[in-house]
Amino acid sequence: MDSLYNGSFNISNETSQEDFRLLLKALDASISGIILTDNRLQDNPIIYCNKAFEEISGYDRNEIIGHNCRFLQKEDRDQKERSFLRDAIRDGKSCVVDIRNYKKDGTLFYNELYMSPIKDDEGKVIYFIGVQNDVTKRKKVEQELRQQQEIMEKRVAERTKSLKESEDYLNSIVQTVRESLIVLDPEFKVLSVNDHFLKTFKVTSEDTLGKLLYDLGNGQWDISALKELLESILPTNNPVEEFEVEHDFPHIGKKLMLLNAHRIELEGQYKDRILIAIEDITDRREIERRKDDFLSIASHELKTPLTTIKGLVQVMQRMVPPEVNDKFKAILDKTGVYINRLNNLIAELLDVSRIQTGNIELHKEEFDFDKTVHETVEAIQVATKSHEIQIVGNTNERIKADESHIIQVINNLLSNAIKYSPDHKAIIVYLSRVSDFAKFSITDKGMGIKLEDQKKIFDRFFRVGDIQQRFPGMGIGLYICDQIIKNHGGSLLVESETGNGSTFSFTLPLNIITA
Repeated sequence: MDSLYNGSFNISNETSQEDFRLLLKALDASISGIILTDNRLQDNPIIYCNKAFEEISGYDRNEIIGHNCRFLQKEDRDQKERSFLRDAIRDGKSCVVDIRNYKKDGTLFYNELYMSPIKDDEGKVIYFIGVQNDVTKRKKVEQELRQQQEIMEKRVAERTKSLKESEDYLNSIVQTVRESLIVLDPEFKVLSVNDHFLKTFKVTSEDTLGKLLYDLGNGQWDISALKELLESILPTNNPVEEFEVEHDFPHIGKKLMLLNAHRIELEGQYKDRILIAIEDITDRREIERRKDDFLSIASHELKTPLTTIKGLVQVMQRMVPPEVNDKFKAILDKTGVYINRLNNLIAELLDVSRIQTGNIELHKEEFDFDKTVHETVEAIQVATKSHEIQIVGNTNERIKADESHIIQVINNLLSNAIKYSPDHKAIIVYLSRVSDFAKFSITDKGMGIKLEDQKKIFDRFFRVGDIQQRFPGMGIGLYICDQIIKNHGGSLLVESETGNGSTFSFTLPLNIITA
């Protein structure tokens, strides 16, 4: 098992090698998802997964290795099954649970998990093995049976009244939604539209209802991308979300539209009807483009004069006469500090601009990962007297990556941990090798982040409301870190509870090792 964890298969003889290869083939051939976690490492991370587990979860191996299994529950953290698993891991026992998990695209699936400990010769738990099966269909059938039983218990009159009220209510919602909504029959004829569609595309209901969608407005809806969606994509991939269509309409000009389409597959009078929601994102996309252009131009234009000012202040600091009072020197030093802050902010804006335009450059060279981490932490520690940073573990790996960008990520995570935990001095950095990944984690005991904010924390310019009021910033540091790690083939995750601090972890693949 140690050989599997270390990524090297040093088997003593030919028979053992063949047996081990057969074992790996058997694991990958299994229709059940299988994972191994290393109980000796901090947070019991996953060190192996078979192909079935990737298919069940929707995540690729490089997004799985190095992280705790709880990431599959996302924000659904109140399940009692989680406490059963924690108790079993704590006590080194086996357990079986049905737990709600979420695929990478957010789809809910029910997971039947069999978990057992693996012990060494001294009886100490060193690994856990988990065998997982997707039992969503079974759960769905159980739920449907319960729903049918409840429906059967209601009287026909009450059900009819409820359906009528629901129909009126839904129709009111459809008419007030600020998106264009269309209902089509299987032949793509318009059955209904809401008022927003009529106003946006400047048509009347008489010119729309009962007409073929492609014939609307003298053929202005005869759009090749729309035909591809309805005739090729939707029949094989129902529903379709966020499908972009750009078209120049003769009467209202060029529009960029985001379409969500769904074909009703249930039996009944509505079978095979197609529902389409159209969001006009023309103005939003133009605003985003202008904002990106402004950031790029402004940051470039500010860089040159700021460099000159910084140089002049440094010259003044070197030329200060001995007889000048301490107050003047302090003011000059403070000016230098704020110039450096402004310079760092402009550098971050330039990074955002490069990322948005796809011009971020990586200069990969081999370096000692542990040494780089220690040197970066030491530099931060020298400048920080309010907190104590402890490093636990090591990777003992040399990796080939852009060292300056990796240092930038580590600096940002360290600075955030210090900034957002003003009342707690201890900050712990964990280093470990997990399968063929190097893992860096940093834990603080600060403010923490709400669950609903965690999924947005790596978005550009996102700032948590209560944090924004107490701490200045633009909300671009974590976005840059996430993009840098993704460009290296790794992943950056956050785990946090409000009032109990946060843990940020990133992994870097070791398949690019040259030593």
